Amino acid sequence: MTVTHPSRQSELHPVGVFFLLAGAFLPIMDFFITNVALPSIDASLHASTSSLELVIAGYGVAYAALLVLGGRLGDRYGRRRLFLGALAGFVLASLACGLAPTVGVLIAARIAQGATAALLIPQVLATFHHTLEHERKARALALYGATSGIAAVVGQLVGGLLVSADIAGTGWRPIFLVNVPIGLVVLVVAARIVPNTRSPHPVGVDGVGTVLFAATLTAVLVPLTEGHSLGWPWWIWLLLAVAAVLAVATYLVEKRSERRGEVPLLPPSLLRLPSMSRGLVMVFAFSAGFGAFMFVFALMVQDGLHADALHGGLAILPMAVLFLAGSMLAPRLIGRFGRAALSAGAVIQIAGLAALVTVVVQDWPHVSLWAMAGPLALVGGGQSMLFAGLFRSVLADVPAHLGGVGSGALITLQQSGLALGVATLGTLYLALAPHGVPHAFAMVESVHIAIVALLAVGAGLLPRFTTAVATMPLAEA
Repeated sequence: MTVTHPSRQSELHPVGVFFLLAGAFLPIMDFFITNVALPSIDASLHASTSSLELVIAGYGVAYAALLVLGGRLGDRYGRRRLFLGALAGFVLASLACGLAPTVGVLIAARIAQGATAALLIPQVLATFHHTLEHERKARALALYGATSGIAAVVGQLVGGLLVSADIAGTGWRPIFLVNVPIGLVVLVVAARIVPNTRSPHPVGVDGVGTVLFAATLTAVLVPLTEGHSLGWPWWIWLLLAVAAVLAVATYLVEKRSERRGEVPLLPPSLLRLPSMSRGLVMVFAFSAGFGAFMFVFALMVQDGLHADALHGGLAILPMAVLFLAGSMLAPRLIGRFGRAALSAGAVIQIAGLAALVTVVVQDWPHVSLWAMAGPLALVGGGQSMLFAGLFRSVLADVPAHLGGVGSGALITLQQSGLALGVATLGTLYLALAPHGVPHAFAMVESVHIAIVALLAVGAGLLPRFTTAVATMPLAEA
């Protein structure tokens, strides 16, 4: 295939879709890849439990807090420019993580990673929203949803493989250094084939709204992530109370800003669109359950079953394979069966989670990876259907000139859900595990099953899907 530069600003080459997705893959994977490397990081840098949690929390807080700002900056200054600049920053931050001499430097570099990821990711969805139409847009959005889920699963798999390989005695460091060559290739190719688009009606940055929103997320995520390891001191509860006050203040400021004719960071009118109001709630709930599952499963396999990083990563392989296969079929099935396909995917996921809990509880402590493979495959297949449909539906009603704001809000809710899922259900698991790992796992997954059951019902409230995608070959995306 000969790659040519797009002749029109609104034209995105099919290969450009692939490289934009590759650029999005790395930051999403990096949220999960650290889970299986924490014991190795602890041994290498002599980090405290609180410091290890900050390695994850620092990335997640910076990522979630700046996502909407990233979408706004792309709308105003050009999405390709922001994508390339943020990707270059992400590569440098990854290099700093891989070379970090102390845990303090690693935490700082992880925060920089999260910040650059927040500027990068919204440009992908906004570019799809602005340059693609009809079937191609639907296909690209579905592939983005698949990429997000696959990156999460592959993160733990690749993390386990790289840590166990201990390349040249470097231990955990390759999980960050691997981003450097991949990121450079994406950077060079994307600079040539991705069109530089921006909103025809750019608006200024909402400074007050940005600060309030970032402060709200920080005041929520830090206590929930750090509270368990610190023993829930009084200031943690005070910070959560402050978060509630900040959330109210953010809403009032944004509402007043929109009434003055400005476009705030999170326009209340945009969030009231049917696709946004319904879809974002479901994306948040799905992400909370998904993030908690990935975190708790990794702990259950490594700490509970005493598997090494390699087997901890390989344990998730059946889920990754079925998620990938399901993601390839999801757009066609959703195009044919509409919202019913999402509900069916949720039911399949519930069946897999219930079977997995049964295996863990009944066979403990002699649970084999083979016994968990079938249930995990069901989980992955069901998730792929639900994930692809949710991401496709959220931006359905968003005006093109607010594509960056809409996509930023979407991924903010996704990332916030992932982090809050780890902080809440992960904390529940850590509190119950000393009294029995299998029952702690069963308790957390019972909550996860309830969440997915609500999503199965809620899928009927999403906008109807068109049937065009069902007949479009994958190569045309």
